[in-house]
Amino acid sequence: MNELELKYGCNPNQKPSRIYMADGSDLPIKVLNGKPGYINFLDAFNGWQLVKELKKATGLPAATSFKHVSPAGAAVGLPLSDVLKKIYWVDETIELSPLACAYARARGADRMSSFGDFISLSDVCDKATALLIQHEVSDGIIAPGYEPEALEILKSKKKGNYNIVEIDPSYVPEEIERKQVYGITFEQGRNELDINNALLENIVTKNKNLPDNAKIDLIISLITLKYTQSNSVCYVKDGQAIGIGAGQQSRVHCTRLAGSKADNWLLRQAPQVLNLQFADGIARANRDNAIDNYITENYMDVLREGEWQKFFKVKPDVFTAEEKRAWLDKQSGVSLGSDAFFPFFDNIDRAKKSGVSYIAEPGGSIRDEEVIARCDEYNMVMSFTGIRLFHH
Repeated sequence: MNELELKYGCNPNQKPSRIYMADGSDLPIKVLNGKPGYINFLDAFNGWQLVKELKKATGLPAATSFKHVSPAGAAVGLPLSDVLKKIYWVDETIELSPLACAYARARGADRMSSFGDFISLSDVCDKATALLIQHEVSDGIIAPGYEPEALEILKSKKKGNYNIVEIDPSYVPEEIERKQVYGITFEQGRNELDINNALLENIVTKNKNLPDNAKIDLIISLITLKYTQSNSVCYVKDGQAIGIGAGQQSRVHCTRLAGSKADNWLLRQAPQVLNLQFADGIARANRDNAIDNYITENYMDVLREGEWQKFFKVKPDVFTAEEKRAWLDKQSGVSLGSDAFFPFFDNIDRAKKSGVSYIAEPGGSIRDEEVIARCDEYNMVMSFTGIRLFHH
């Protein structure tokens, strides 16, 4: 099959629409179920590249949750702690495979952003992973294959219309890529940069202690940034992205946006949130929205009289700003990657508030020395990678 006609492009008024191979070869994908659309395939192909590279770099199964051509979450298949299982609402009866752990992490990091996502998996989708996906609101999935039982589980989603795409893992794209804007063709070499530990060797701070687990986290952040709309930064902890900021014109605004998401992930593990008693029968999306409101300045939206009863069995105490700051001040060991240099040290100040201990950025700013000095004040470790990772 050389081409696949689509219902429409980014919007319903954009017709005709299709994906096809300009060289006349067959498409490297098969649609096993559903009718994926234009944006679905943009998410699928970007996500597939991300997880394929994560698997190559770490040797671990990888998963990502994509929304509007940027990842909402990305992770590798490290085991889940009991706390993570609880905040990700993992069914205790499911025996988690490494791939299932990767998906639970990718989907659970930012559940608000992942609502209605497109999933990419580095490995053949197994039953355990399919069982996790079964109960989430998602538009579709791409993977190199599916176990028969997993495929049947996924086919049952969305009244049988769930988008399931199989990709040939041996497919190698052309070295030159092209796209059109306003009828004008743009052409560039594909970004085939190999992201590995060698990029982290130029440590420019006084503290040069970069442990192996932090190296993995920084590699995850850089590979994630490679497929995130720029400007972008990515906070990572324990093998998973916990805060991704995409498409911001200002670097510090991106650092703040991603940092607020990282803070939410960290705060969801605080006792005040873990001990919330939700109303019986509450929908997953309503529960996630309630948590998001509870840990932000919008807490009265779910705590005022007449509203809290819709979400909770028992009215929770306010999670005060002082309590939240005290919890976040205990956090450390977070890694942060940036797709371009930090032009001012205010980015480092914001990163510190979310427990960042390790940073990877290209370097090259006229204020590099000021940025390094601020990292030294916080005893952070920072590597200059020497490479930029813009993605548009």
